[in-house]
Amino acid sequence: MMLKTTINKGLLRCTASANILRRAFSDIQVDVEHGRGAWKTYGDVKNYSMGKYQIKTFNKISPVGLAKFPADDYDIRTGDIEAANAHAILLRSHKLKEEEIPKTCRAIARCGAGTNNVPVDRMTELGIPVFNTPGANANAVKELAICGMLLGSRRVIDGINHMSELGKQGLAKERVEKDKALFGGQEVAGKKLSVIGLGHIGSSIASTGQGLGMSLKGYDPALSIKSALQLPRQMNLTDSITSAVADADYISINIPYIKGEGGTHGIIGREIIDHLKPGAVLLNFARGELVDSEAMKEFLDNCDGRYVSDFPDDLLWDHKNCIILPHLGASTSEAEDEAASMAANTIRDFLETGTIRNSVNFPDTSLPDRPEGSVRFTVVNKNTSGMLAHITEAFAEGNINIIQQINHSRGPIAYNVVDVDTSNEDVLSFKHLQEKITMLDGVLSSRVIYGQPGFGYARNLDGEYFV
Repeated sequence: MMLKTTINKGLLRCTASANILRRAFSDIQVDVEHGRGAWKTYGDVKNYSMGKYQIKTFNKISPVGLAKFPADDYDIRTGDIEAANAHAILLRSHKLKEEEIPKTCRAIARCGAGTNNVPVDRMTELGIPVFNTPGANANAVKELAICGMLLGSRRVIDGINHMSELGKQGLAKERVEKDKALFGGQEVAGKKLSVIGLGHIGSSIASTGQGLGMSLKGYDPALSIKSALQLPRQMNLTDSITSAVADADYISINIPYIKGEGGTHGIIGREIIDHLKPGAVLLNFARGELVDSEAMKEFLDNCDGRYVSDFPDDLLWDHKNCIILPHLGASTSEAEDEAASMAANTIRDFLETGTIRNSVNFPDTSLPDRPEGSVRFTVVNKNTSGMLAHITEAFAEGNINIIQQINHSRGPIAYNVVDVDTSNEDVLSFKHLQEKITMLDGVLSSRVIYGQPGFGYARNLDGEYFV
Protein backbone atom coordinates (compact mmCIF):
# COMPACT_ATOMS: atom_id res chain seq x y z
CA MET A 1 0.00 0.00 0.00
CA MET A 2 1.35 3.44 -0.92
CA LEU A 3 0.80 6.70 0.92
CA LYS A 4 0.48 10.23 -0.40
CA THR A 5 0.41 13.09 2.08
CA THR A 6 0.08 16.72 1.07
CA ILE A 7 0.53 19.38 3.74
CA ASN A 8 -0.10 22.99 2.79
CA LYS A 9 -0.76 25.73 5.36
CA GLY A 10 -2.37 23.35 7.81
CA LEU A 11 -4.39 21.36 5.24
CA LEU A 12 -3.75 17.61 5.47
CA ARG A 13 -4.94 15.14 2.84
CA CYS A 14 -4.08 11.44 2.55
CA THR A 15 -4.60 9.10 -0.37
CA ALA A 16 -3.32 5.63 -1.23
CA SER A 17 -2.22 6.34 -4.77
CA ALA A 18 1.30 7.73 -4.53
CA ASN A 19 4.22 8.06 -2.16
CA ILE A 20 5.43 11.65 -2.12
CA LEU A 21 5.23 13.96 0.88
CA ARG A 22 5.00 17.68 0.17
CA ARG A 23 5.43 20.33 2.87
CA ALA A 24 5.03 24.10 2.40
CA PHE A 25 7.77 26.41 3.70
CA SER A 26 6.27 29.86 3.07
CA ASP A 27 6.27 29.76 -0.74
CA ILE A 28 8.55 26.72 -0.98
CA GLN A 29 7.35 23.14 -1.26
CA VAL A 30 9.54 20.22 -0.26
CA ASP A 31 9.04 16.79 -1.79
CA VAL A 32 10.35 13.59 -0.22
CA GLU A 33 9.43 10.00 -0.88
CA HIS A 34 7.72 8.15 1.96
CA GLY A 35 6.53 4.59 2.24
CA ARG A 36 7.85 2.66 -0.75
CA GLY A 37 6.68 -0.89 -0.31
CA ALA A 38 3.76 -2.67 1.33
CA TRP A 39 2.19 -1.48 4.57
CA LYS A 40 3.19 -4.75 6.26
CA THR A 41 6.68 -3.22 6.32
CA TYR A 42 5.46 -0.59 8.75
CA GLY A 43 3.01 -2.55 10.87
CA ASP A 44 -0.75 -2.23 11.13
CA VAL A 45 -1.99 0.72 9.06
CA LYS A 46 -4.83 1.19 11.57
CA ASN A 47 -2.21 1.89 14.24
CA TYR A 48 -0.21 4.31 12.13
CA SER A 49 -0.25 7.94 13.37
CA MET A 50 0.77 9.96 10.34
CA GLY A 51 2.52 13.25 11.00
CA LYS A 52 3.92 12.12 14.35
CA TYR A 53 7.15 10.58 15.59
CA GLN A 54 6.42 7.17 17.06
CA ILE A 55 8.33 6.28 20.24
CA LYS A 56 8.46 2.71 21.53
CA THR A 57 9.21 2.23 25.23
CA PHE A 58 10.45 -0.87 27.03
CA ASN A 59 10.22 -1.08 30.82
CA LYS A 60 8.28 1.48 32.79
CA ILE A 61 9.57 4.92 31.81
CA SER A 62 8.97 7.86 34.15
CA PRO A 63 5.86 9.86 33.15
CA VAL A 64 7.88 13.00 33.89
CA GLY A 65 10.26 12.05 31.08
CA LEU A 66 7.56 10.98 28.64
CA ALA A 67 5.83 14.32 29.19
CA LYS A 68 8.80 15.95 27.44
CA PHE A 69 7.38 14.65 24.14
CA PRO A 70 4.69 17.06 22.82
CA ALA A 71 1.49 15.13 22.17
CA ASP A 72 0.90 16.97 18.89
CA ASP A 73 4.13 15.63 17.40
CA TYR A 74 4.78 12.36 19.24
CA ASP A 75 2.93 9.09 19.55
CA ILE A 76 4.19 7.18 22.61
CA ARG A 77 3.72 3.40 22.47
CA THR A 78 4.11 1.71 25.87
CA GLY A 79 3.77 -1.88 27.04
CA ASP A 80 2.39 -4.29 24.45
CA ILE A 81 0.97 -1.61 22.14
CA GLU A 82 2.02 -2.33 18.56
CA ALA A 83 4.93 -0.12 17.44
CA ALA A 84 6.15 -1.80 14.28
CA ASN A 85 7.20 1.51 12.69
CA ALA A 86 8.78 3.16 15.75
CA HIS A 87 11.12 6.03 14.97
CA ALA A 88 12.97 5.78 18.29
CA ILE A 89 13.21 3.45 21.29
CA LEU A 90 13.42 4.36 24.98
CA LEU A 91 14.37 1.73 27.56
CA ARG A 92 15.88 1.14 30.96
CA SER A 93 17.05 -2.40 31.82
CA HIS A 94 15.32 -4.35 29.03
CA LYS A 95 17.85 -6.44 27.10
CA LEU A 96 17.20 -5.22 23.58
CA LYS A 97 17.39 -7.71 20.72
CA GLU A 98 17.98 -6.77 17.09
CA GLU A 99 14.69 -8.32 16.02
CA GLU A 100 12.87 -5.86 18.31
CA ILE A 101 14.26 -2.90 16.38
CA PRO A 102 12.13 -1.96 13.34
CA LYS A 103 13.66 -0.74 10.09
CA THR A 104 12.13 2.68 10.74
CA CYS A 105 14.10 3.17 13.98
CA ARG A 106 16.41 6.19 13.84
CA ALA A 107 17.72 6.18 17.42
CA ILE A 108 17.81 4.34 20.76
CA ALA A 109 18.14 5.97 24.17
CA ARG A 110 18.73 4.28 27.49
CA CYS A 111 17.50 5.99 30.64
CA GLY A 112 20.76 5.41 32.49
CA ALA A 113 24.50 5.50 32.00
CA GLY A 114 25.34 1.92 31.04
CA THR A 115 24.36 0.47 27.66
CA ASN A 116 25.34 -3.18 28.17
CA ASN A 117 21.73 -4.21 27.48
CA VAL A 118 21.82 -2.65 23.99
CA PRO A 119 23.70 -4.26 21.04
CA VAL A 120 25.74 -1.11 20.49
CA ASP A 121 28.25 -2.57 18.03
CA ARG A 122 25.47 -3.90 15.83
CA MET A 123 23.62 -0.58 15.99
CA THR A 124 26.81 1.15 14.82
CA GLU A 125 26.97 -1.22 11.86
CA LEU A 126 23.36 -0.32 11.02
CA GLY A 127 23.95 3.41 11.43
CA ILE A 128 21.70 3.86 14.47
CA PRO A 129 22.94 6.13 17.27
CA VAL A 130 22.62 4.88 20.84
CA PHE A 131 22.27 7.50 23.56
CA ASN A 132 22.64 7.33 27.32
CA THR A 133 22.07 9.78 30.17
CA PRO A 134 25.42 10.43 31.89
CA GLY A 135 25.04 12.23 35.19
CA ALA A 136 21.28 11.77 35.46
CA ASN A 137 21.68 9.36 38.39
CA ALA A 138 24.88 10.93 39.75
CA ASN A 139 23.34 12.33 42.90
CA ALA A 140 21.47 9.11 43.69
CA VAL A 141 24.62 6.99 43.30
CA LYS A 142 26.69 9.56 45.20
CA GLU A 143 24.31 9.44 48.15
CA LEU A 144 24.38 5.64 48.22
CA ALA A 145 28.19 5.63 48.02
CA ILE A 146 28.39 8.03 50.96
CA CYS A 147 25.92 5.82 52.83
CA GLY A 148 28.18 2.86 52.05
CA MET A 149 31.19 4.76 53.33
CA LEU A 150 29.44 5.42 56.64
CA LEU A 151 28.25 1.81 56.88
CA GLY A 152 31.82 0.69 56.25
CA SER A 153 33.11 2.99 58.99
CA ARG A 154 30.95 1.53 61.72
CA ARG A 155 29.35 -1.89 62.07
CA VAL A 156 25.88 -0.38 61.90
CA ILE A 157 24.29 -3.31 60.09
CA ASP A 158 25.88 -5.81 62.50
CA GLY A 159 24.53 -3.72 65.37
CA ILE A 160 21.03 -3.66 63.90
CA ASN A 161 21.02 -7.43 63.45
CA HIS A 162 22.38 -7.91 67.00
CA MET A 163 19.67 -5.73 68.55
CA SER A 164 17.01 -7.56 66.53
CA GLU A 165 18.15 -10.88 68.01
CA LEU A 166 18.26 -9.42 71.52
CA GLY A 167 14.77 -8.04 71.00
CA LYS A 168 13.50 -11.51 70.17
CA GLN A 169 15.00 -12.69 73.49
CA GLY A 170 13.59 -9.75 75.46
CA LEU A 171 17.13 -8.55 76.26
CA ALA A 172 17.42 -5.42 74.12
CA LYS A 173 17.00 -2.84 76.91
CA GLU A 174 19.27 -4.77 79.25
CA ARG A 175 22.13 -5.07 76.75
CA VAL A 176 21.79 -1.85 74.71
CA GLU A 177 24.62 -0.06 76.58
CA LYS A 178 26.75 -3.04 77.44
CA ASP A 179 27.01 -4.40 73.91
CA LYS A 180 27.79 -1.17 72.08
CA ALA A 181 31.50 -1.86 72.52
CA LEU A 182 31.10 -4.76 70.09
CA PHE A 183 30.42 -2.39 67.23
CA GLY A 184 32.99 0.36 67.41
CA GLY A 185 34.24 2.19 64.36
CA GLN A 186 35.88 5.35 63.08
CA GLU A 187 34.81 8.77 61.88
CA VAL A 188 35.35 9.83 58.29
CA ALA A 189 36.43 13.38 59.14
CA GLY A 190 40.19 13.73 58.76
CA LYS A 191 40.47 10.52 56.74
CA LYS A 192 41.75 10.20 53.16
CA LEU A 193 39.29 9.48 50.35
CA SER A 194 40.56 8.23 47.00
CA VAL A 195 38.22 8.43 44.01
CA ILE A 196 38.94 6.25 40.95
CA GLY A 197 37.07 7.74 38.01
CA LEU A 198 36.24 11.43 38.17
CA GLY A 199 33.19 11.81 35.96
CA HIS A 200 29.79 13.02 37.16
CA ILE A 201 29.54 10.54 40.04
CA GLY A 202 33.19 10.53 41.05
CA SER A 203 33.49 14.31 41.17
CA SER A 204 30.26 14.52 43.18
CA ILE A 205 31.56 11.97 45.70
CA ALA A 206 34.81 13.91 45.99
CA SER A 207 32.95 17.18 46.67
CA THR A 208 30.80 15.56 49.35
CA GLY A 209 33.88 13.93 50.90
CA GLN A 210 35.53 17.32 51.16
CA GLY A 211 32.41 18.63 52.88
CA LEU A 212 32.75 15.84 55.43
CA GLY A 213 36.26 17.00 56.26
CA MET A 214 38.18 14.41 54.27
CA SER A 215 41.39 14.90 52.29
CA LEU A 216 41.17 13.89 48.63
CA LYS A 217 43.15 12.11 45.97
CA GLY A 218 42.02 10.65 42.68
CA TYR A 219 42.83 9.06 39.36
CA ASP A 220 41.22 9.34 35.93
CA PRO A 221 43.31 8.99 32.75
CA ALA A 222 40.42 10.30 30.64
CA LEU A 223 39.63 13.33 32.78
CA SER A 224 37.93 15.99 30.65
CA ILE A 225 38.36 19.71 31.13
CA LYS A 226 34.68 19.98 32.06
CA SER A 227 35.01 17.30 34.76
CA ALA A 228 38.30 18.75 36.01
CA LEU A 229 36.62 22.10 36.59
CA GLN A 230 34.05 20.39 38.81
CA LEU A 231 36.66 18.90 41.14
CA PRO A 232 37.50 20.42 44.52
CA ARG A 233 40.67 22.48 44.34
CA GLN A 234 42.22 20.36 47.07
CA MET A 235 42.00 17.19 44.95
CA ASN A 236 45.42 15.58 44.53
CA LEU A 237 45.52 13.82 41.16
CA THR A 238 47.75 10.76 40.81
CA ASP A 239 49.23 9.03 37.76
CA SER A 240 47.98 5.49 38.48
CA ILE A 241 45.38 3.53 40.39
CA THR A 242 48.13 2.04 42.54
CA SER A 243 49.31 5.42 43.75
CA ALA A 244 45.72 6.56 44.20
CA VAL A 245 44.80 3.72 46.58
CA ALA A 246 48.06 3.73 48.54
CA ASP A 247 47.53 5.17 52.05
CA ALA A 248 43.82 5.89 51.36
CA ASP A 249 41.30 5.09 54.08
CA TYR A 250 38.38 4.94 51.65
CA ILE A 251 38.43 4.14 47.93
CA SER A 252 35.44 4.75 45.67
CA ILE A 253 35.41 3.04 42.26
CA ASN A 254 33.47 4.97 39.60
CA ILE A 255 34.67 3.66 36.25
CA PRO A 256 32.78 1.92 33.42
CA TYR A 257 32.93 -1.81 32.87
CA ILE A 258 34.52 -2.64 29.52
CA LYS A 259 34.92 -6.22 28.36
CA GLY A 260 37.76 -7.62 26.30
CA GLU A 261 41.43 -6.89 25.88
CA GLY A 262 42.40 -3.52 27.30
CA GLY A 263 39.08 -3.38 29.18
CA THR A 264 38.36 -2.94 32.86
CA HIS A 265 37.32 -6.46 33.86
CA GLY A 266 39.05 -7.21 37.20
CA ILE A 267 40.97 -3.92 37.06
CA ILE A 268 40.95 -3.81 40.87
CA GLY A 269 43.00 -6.98 41.07
CA ARG A 270 45.64 -8.40 43.35
CA GLU A 271 48.30 -5.89 42.31
CA ILE A 272 46.05 -3.00 43.32
CA ILE A 273 44.55 -4.67 46.40
CA ASP A 274 48.02 -5.47 47.75
CA HIS A 275 48.59 -1.70 48.06
CA LEU A 276 45.49 -1.11 50.22
CA LYS A 277 45.89 -0.14 53.86
CA PRO A 278 44.90 -3.00 56.20
CA GLY A 279 41.75 -1.17 57.31
CA ALA A 280 40.79 0.38 53.96
CA VAL A 281 37.15 0.51 52.90
CA LEU A 282 36.55 -0.20 49.20
CA LEU A 283 33.29 1.18 47.78
CA ASN A 284 32.11 -0.34 44.50
CA PHE A 285 28.87 1.14 43.18
CA ALA A 286 30.04 0.95 39.57
CA ARG A 287 30.11 -2.72 38.44
CA GLY A 288 30.87 -5.93 40.33
CA GLU A 289 33.13 -7.27 37.59
CA LEU A 290 35.64 -4.48 38.17
CA VAL A 291 36.89 -6.19 41.35
CA ASP A 292 38.80 -9.48 41.54
CA SER A 293 36.68 -11.29 44.14
CA GLU A 294 39.33 -13.83 45.11
CA ALA A 295 41.95 -11.16 45.72
CA MET A 296 39.43 -9.09 47.69
CA LYS A 297 38.45 -12.09 49.84
CA GLU A 298 42.09 -12.79 50.64
CA PHE A 299 42.53 -9.15 51.68
CA LEU A 300 39.42 -9.23 53.90
CA ASP A 301 40.41 -12.57 55.46
CA ASN A 302 43.70 -11.13 56.65
CA CYS A 303 42.77 -7.64 57.86
CA ASP A 304 39.95 -5.49 59.15
CA GLY A 305 39.16 -3.80 55.83
CA ARG A 306 35.68 -3.56 54.31
CA TYR A 307 34.10 -4.09 50.90
CA VAL A 308 30.78 -2.35 50.22
CA SER A 309 28.91 -2.84 46.94
CA ASP A 310 25.45 -2.97 45.42
CA PHE A 311 26.37 -5.81 43.06
CA PRO A 312 25.98 -9.50 43.98
CA ASP A 313 29.09 -11.57 44.53
CA ASP A 314 28.96 -15.34 44.96
CA LEU A 315 32.27 -15.38 46.83
CA LEU A 316 31.88 -12.35 49.10
CA TRP A 317 28.17 -12.06 49.86
CA ASP A 318 28.38 -13.58 53.36
CA HIS A 319 31.85 -12.40 54.38
CA LYS A 320 31.81 -10.71 57.78
CA ASN A 321 33.69 -7.71 56.36
CA CYS A 322 31.43 -7.28 53.34
CA ILE A 323 28.24 -5.31 52.93
CA ILE A 324 26.40 -6.37 49.78
CA LEU A 325 23.29 -4.35 48.98
CA PRO A 326 20.66 -4.69 46.26
CA HIS A 327 21.51 -2.72 43.12
CA LEU A 328 20.02 0.51 44.44
CA GLY A 329 22.32 3.09 42.84
CA ALA A 330 19.76 4.82 40.62
CA SER A 331 16.64 3.56 42.39
CA THR A 332 15.18 6.90 43.39
CA SER A 333 12.18 8.60 41.84
CA GLU A 334 14.28 11.71 41.25
CA ALA A 335 16.96 9.78 39.34
CA GLU A 336 14.38 7.97 37.23
CA ASP A 337 12.65 11.25 36.39
CA GLU A 338 15.91 12.94 35.48
CA ALA A 339 17.17 10.03 33.36
CA ALA A 340 13.89 9.75 31.45
CA SER A 341 13.73 13.50 30.90
CA MET A 342 17.31 13.60 29.69
CA ALA A 343 16.74 10.67 27.32
CA ALA A 344 13.56 12.21 25.94
CA ASN A 345 15.24 15.57 25.31
CA THR A 346 18.17 13.85 23.62
CA ILE A 347 15.84 11.91 21.30
CA ARG A 348 13.88 15.08 20.52
CA ASP A 349 17.05 16.99 19.65
CA PHE A 350 18.15 14.23 17.32
CA LEU A 351 14.81 13.66 15.58
CA GLU A 352 13.93 17.33 15.22
CA THR A 353 17.33 18.91 14.48
CA GLY A 354 19.82 16.11 13.82
CA THR A 355 21.86 17.07 16.89
CA ILE A 356 23.86 14.31 18.56
CA ARG A 357 24.93 14.53 22.18
CA ASN A 358 25.49 11.85 24.81
CA SER A 359 25.84 9.10 22.24
CA VAL A 360 28.00 6.08 23.03
CA ASN A 361 28.69 5.21 19.38
CA PHE A 362 28.26 8.41 17.33
CA PRO A 363 30.29 11.65 17.44
CA ASP A 364 28.85 14.70 19.20
CA THR A 365 27.52 16.85 16.37
CA SER A 366 25.50 20.05 16.23
CA LEU A 367 24.94 22.94 13.85
CA PRO A 368 23.27 26.25 14.65
CA ASP A 369 19.51 26.35 14.08
CA ARG A 370 18.50 25.91 10.47
CA PRO A 371 18.53 29.26 8.68
CA GLU A 372 15.06 30.44 7.70
CA GLY A 373 13.91 28.89 4.44
CA SER A 374 16.47 26.09 4.55
CA VAL A 375 16.21 22.32 4.74
CA ARG A 376 18.51 20.10 6.77
CA PHE A 377 19.90 16.87 5.29
CA THR A 378 21.79 14.34 7.42
CA VAL A 379 23.83 11.37 6.24
CA VAL A 380 25.23 8.45 8.23
CA ASN A 381 28.03 6.60 6.49
CA LYS A 382 30.98 4.34 7.10
CA ASN A 383 34.08 6.31 8.03
CA THR A 384 36.03 5.73 4.82
CA SER A 385 38.01 8.14 2.69
CA GLY A 386 36.25 10.01 -0.10
CA MET A 387 32.71 9.71 1.30
CA LEU A 388 32.28 13.42 2.03
CA ALA A 389 33.35 14.30 -1.52
CA HIS A 390 30.81 11.87 -3.02
CA ILE A 391 28.03 13.34 -0.85
CA THR A 392 28.79 16.97 -1.71
CA GLU A 393 29.13 16.07 -5.39
CA ALA A 394 25.60 14.68 -5.33
CA PHE A 395 24.28 18.01 -4.02
CA ALA A 396 26.23 19.88 -6.69
CA GLU A 397 24.89 17.65 -9.45
CA GLY A 398 21.38 18.34 -8.15
CA ASN A 399 22.02 22.11 -8.35
CA ILE A 400 21.38 22.44 -4.62
CA ASN A 401 23.36 25.10 -2.76
CA ILE A 402 24.88 24.14 0.63
CA ILE A 403 24.60 26.94 3.23
CA GLN A 404 26.47 25.21 6.05
CA GLN A 405 27.67 21.73 6.82
CA ILE A 406 29.57 19.69 9.37
CA ASN A 407 31.23 16.29 9.22
CA HIS A 408 32.29 14.40 12.34
CA SER A 409 33.48 10.85 12.79
CA ARG A 410 33.92 8.37 15.61
CA GLY A 411 35.60 5.06 15.02
CA PRO A 412 33.92 3.29 12.08
CA ILE A 413 31.06 5.79 11.72
CA ALA A 414 30.78 9.28 10.19
CA TYR A 415 27.90 11.72 10.51
CA ASN A 416 27.15 14.63 8.19
CA VAL A 417 24.73 17.52 8.70
CA VAL A 418 24.06 19.74 5.68
CA ASP A 419 21.76 22.77 5.46
CA VAL A 420 20.68 23.61 1.92
CA ASP A 421 19.26 26.80 0.45
CA THR A 422 15.65 26.91 -0.77
CA SER A 423 15.40 30.66 -1.48
CA ASN A 424 15.50 30.34 -5.29
CA GLU A 425 13.13 27.39 -5.58
CA ASP A 426 9.36 27.04 -5.75
CA VAL A 427 9.48 23.26 -5.33
CA LEU A 428 12.51 21.51 -3.88
CA SER A 429 12.43 17.78 -4.54
CA PHE A 430 14.65 15.43 -2.57
CA LYS A 431 13.13 12.25 -3.89
CA HIS A 432 15.86 11.37 -6.39
CA LEU A 433 18.72 13.10 -4.53
CA GLN A 434 18.02 11.24 -1.30
CA GLU A 435 17.91 7.91 -3.07
CA LYS A 436 21.14 8.69 -4.93
CA ILE A 437 22.99 9.67 -1.73
CA THR A 438 21.54 6.86 0.36
CA MET A 439 22.53 4.24 -2.18
CA LEU A 440 26.15 5.41 -2.38
CA ASP A 441 28.50 2.62 -1.39
CA GLY A 442 29.26 3.15 2.30
CA VAL A 443 26.15 5.22 3.15
CA LEU A 444 23.90 3.66 5.80
CA SER A 445 21.03 6.12 6.09
CA SER A 446 19.89 9.68 5.42
CA ARG A 447 17.25 12.08 6.64
CA VAL A 448 15.57 15.22 5.34
CA ILE A 449 14.61 17.41 8.30
CA TYR A 450 12.18 20.19 7.48
CA GLY A 451 9.55 20.30 10.21
CA GLN A 452 7.33 17.32 9.35
CA PRO A 453 7.51 14.61 12.06
CA GLY A 454 8.11 11.07 10.92
CA PHE A 455 9.00 11.65 7.27
CA GLY A 456 12.19 12.00 5.24
CA TYR A 457 14.11 8.91 6.46
CA ALA A 458 15.84 6.44 4.14
CA ARG A 459 18.22 3.50 4.63
CA ASN A 460 20.57 1.45 2.53
CA LEU A 461 19.80 -2.11 3.57
CA ASP A 462 22.55 -4.13 1.90
CA GLY A 463 21.84 -2.53 -1.45
CA GLU A 464 18.06 -2.28 -1.03
CA TYR A 465 16.54 1.20 -0.77
CA PHE A 466 14.21 1.55 2.22
CA VAL A 467 12.28 4.79 2.56
